[in-house]
Amino acid sequence: MNTTSDACLTLTADTPEATAEVARALAPLVGAGDTLLLHGPVGAGKTHFARALIQTRLAEVGRHEDVPSPSFTLVQTYAAGDLEIWHVDLYRLSHPDEVIELGLDEALASALCLIEWPDRLGAAPGGALDITLHDGPEEDARVVAFRGASERWSGVLAALRAAG
Repeated sequence: MNTTSDACLTLTADTPEATAEVARALAPLVGAGDTLLLHGPVGAGKTHFARALIQTRLAEVGRHEDVPSPSFTLVQTYAAGDLEIWHVDLYRLSHPDEVIELGLDEALASALCLIEWPDRLGAAPGGALDITLHDGPEEDARVVAFRGASERWSGVLAALRAAG
């Protein structure tokens, strides 16, 4: 079931591969200066989603690279042509001040940033797209809910909905 209202969209993905397909459909619609905040409990598929999106952008420029979880390194960066991609996992941070040491402030302005556990930021960056993943109605299914507070995301979510 898909629903939209303003800059909101909810999709149900029946399998992990379907969840990756949603990420692959979103990949060409986002770019430098965009921030995707990935919410959900442990095991919800945040890293799986980010990995599929990043690999899609890398493949667009002929690069094929392993995309490991940044759980221990906190940040993994990738160059997809002129686009710098930051994949950030803040789970292990204990205080929002620790984010400053990562250099994330600068990346938010110029890179595509995918941030897992964004609640650790303290204040979320303005204009970000919130993506919440949680268990769906079946065993491997996931509900993927998108919410964007800026007008920027209305067109992106409409295109994502049209992509099916």
